[in-house]
Amino acid sequence: LSLFPDGLDCSISFVSHVLGKVCIHGRQKEILGVLVPQLTELTKSDCIWQRICWRLLECVPDRWMEAVVLGFVQRAPGADVLSRLLGNLVVKNKKAQFVVTQKMLLLQYGHTTAVLQNLLGYLSLDSLRRALLLTVLQELLETWASSSAVKHSPPEQQLYISKAILICLSHLKEPEIESCRQELLTSMMEGVKCHLDSSLPQLRRLGMVVAESISSKINTEGPVLRFEYEDDDETRELKSLLVQTPPLCVVPSLPDEDRSEKADAAEPLAPESNKKSQTAAPVVPEEESDAELDSDDDLVPYDMSEDKELKIKAPVYIRDCIEVLTGSEDVDRWEATVKALEGLVRRNPAATREVSVELAKILLHLEEKTCIEGFVELRQRAQVAVLTTDPIPVSKYLTSQFYSLNYSLRQRMDILDVLVLAAQELSCPKLHGKTKHSGAQKPCVQLLPGSDSSKDWRRIVDERIKSKTRRFVTGQCHVELASGPNEFNSVAGHFFFPLIQHFDRPLTTFDLLGEDHLVLGRLVHTLAVLMYLAVNTVAVTAMGKALLELVWTLRFHTDSYVRQGLLCCVSSLLLSVPAQLLLTDMTEELLETQSWLGDVVEKDPNGDCRRLALQNLLLMENLKKKLEAVPS
Repeated sequence: LSLFPDGLDCSISFVSHVLGKVCIHGRQKEILGVLVPQLTELTKSDCIWQRICWRLLECVPDRWMEAVVLGFVQRAPGADVLSRLLGNLVVKNKKAQFVVTQKMLLLQYGHTTAVLQNLLGYLSLDSLRRALLLTVLQELLETWASSSAVKHSPPEQQLYISKAILICLSHLKEPEIESCRQELLTSMMEGVKCHLDSSLPQLRRLGMVVAESISSKINTEGPVLRFEYEDDDETRELKSLLVQTPPLCVVPSLPDEDRSEKADAAEPLAPESNKKSQTAAPVVPEEESDAELDSDDDLVPYDMSEDKELKIKAPVYIRDCIEVLTGSEDVDRWEATVKALEGLVRRNPAATREVSVELAKILLHLEEKTCIEGFVELRQRAQVAVLTTDPIPVSKYLTSQFYSLNYSLRQRMDILDVLVLAAQELSCPKLHGKTKHSGAQKPCVQLLPGSDSSKDWRRIVDERIKSKTRRFVTGQCHVELASGPNEFNSVAGHFFFPLIQHFDRPLTTFDLLGEDHLVLGRLVHTLAVLMYLAVNTVAVTAMGKALLELVWTLRFHTDSYVRQGLLCCVSSLLLSVPAQLLLTDMTEELLETQSWLGDVVEKDPNGDCRRLALQNLLLMENLKKKLEAVPS
């Protein structure tokens, strides 16, 4: 940087070529790590060096421009510095404009938030570049509001685009917002619908945050959108991007003498403010204050130290519970019944079987009359108790209602959760007498309304894979595992087959293959868990064949949550059906599935889908090795 003689015209195109060639050959970090700090310091107060830097970058050939511009954007300490270094390069050079406005924002999504702030801040700092900022915002909003992009792009890219939109909004001025208000409103309405239709909670929350931010920008005086969602680190970071934070100015430290003088000068201010506050306080006459204090002396507090809370006696018979839940107006008795119902059902199995279907119907339609803590969990546990007490008729009723009319999506997902929890309870060994604690515990599924339970369901498959892995250890005693009959063996078909039969039949208010893909995802995950729990049962082979047909039918579904469920189904199938039966009864289907899994690993945009597909391929390879090791 000291090679330019004073007063002489110099061409720096050769230096530009060297810079571009070094960056494109992978030495970008080394050269720009030295060059950018030097140019930052030199261009701070010298306009000649600014022109030299602009000329240096303008002379870089187009084939190397991307590597150079990307390096400068990543290493500049701020948007103002980047503006000094690049100048109006994006206006003069089409290749640089494509890299900054298209490639780094719409085609890539691995850059940090700081890089995004540098990039978009750079576009906002000059009147010639602000037109590009508005164009970038429109293209980002088009991508954000595209249903195809929401379905087929990974969540990481959606988050990246959301951050870019919020940073762009933070740089807009009032006249610019006024000029594109209608476009912002249209994009907001289309985008929030696409995001709320997604099965992934993260994407739904992203849509809410971005829509709230756009609404707050276009409706500064009127009402704005407000959604209910749980704040986390991600949402707080997104909201912080909407507010521009000016760069921190470092205040030079004062000498000791000046510091002491300023401190002495500041000391008298405190007493003056105290005096002002004391004089400003209203003075209450003593007689008036005494009268106010004495006015309540005649009221003697009532002694409530020995009072006891009245306990409402809960019903002791199942039929009494039905009467209370269906017709009682006594709120306290209704609440006591809801809390006691599960225990009553488990203590009286014979009486429960007489009215099991009726009780299951009441619980399915039961709504909260009062604010009971944990009402949803209490109702769910009572439903599970009824289903495990009388599995066949109750499962027949619940599975038939899943495909019936006039049910909300929430009720249909409640049915799936109850079936999963009951199947797990039936498949666990029950020991009479003292429970033996074992070192290996069965994985438990915790399903709460509104939660993304697919992660818990997927954990079941992971635990099963771990249990299949042989480990040789020494120095530990053998722990006796719990054992007992698998009660799910005789009823697995009643849980499984009615659910898988009618998934492709649309109803007036329910279309699994259409807009209700969230319920379809939950259904597929439920079938995967039921398949896993049916290991060593009589119906496992028939269940496996039916499940593989379902997977093959839906394998190209656009929703990533549904595809994750299908891959979980394949895992459950490989772990539950005996290897010999897989080889003899489903050879062709497995070969086709293996080919599809390879495509998912290579091409699926969702990271979880790729991970599950790779896991299934490894399972298939292990099964193949296991069969080859067995002598024929």
